[in-house]
Amino acid sequence: KEVMAWLETLLVAFLLVFALLMRVHQKTDRANMSHKTPAEWRKETEGRLTPEENKVIWDKDTEARNKGYTNYAPKSGYFACKVCQSPLYSWSSKFHSGCGWPAFDKFYTGSVATHVDNSFGVVRTEITCATCGGHLGHVFHGERMTPTNERHCVNSISVVYIDKPIDLPEGTVQ
Repeated sequence: KEVMAWLETLLVAFLLVFALLMRVHQKTDRANMSHKTPAEWRKETEGRLTPEENKVIWDKDTEARNKGYTNYAPKSGYFACKVCQSPLYSWSSKFHSGCGWPAFDKFYTGSVATHVDNSFGVVRTEITCATCGGHLGHVFHGERMTPTNERHCVNSISVVYIDKPIDLPEGTVQ
């Protein structure tokens, strides 16, 4: 009986620690998000985004290939989220990958969130704006296209180019 009581106490303690760790993880995961939820951001953008922009950004669709910023190669500035204007990618992180969508090999630290995407029967890594939750695209690893070995395949419709200097630290998903 003593062993059973000890095991029950140990199990309860484990579950409490696990629940606490999950709460800390949820808070950390949302640390970069604004005080608004993605639903509140979506409501705020009603009438400001086109139907196609809404479909890509909020319904996680993909725009047609070779549109927008695909072949655009700026020499300064940065790319920001179309919804909340948060800086996402520097001009120097953009590269031509030949995939038909803008490609970036690093992002401003804390600006991009990742999520497992099981759609289409394939496991991929979705990328979203860490501030508003708007869908950006997907990240791919191991293609050896850049020194970071990472390609963020981003919908042009999800970002806007801002021709102003900005000095923020950059990182990768890996």
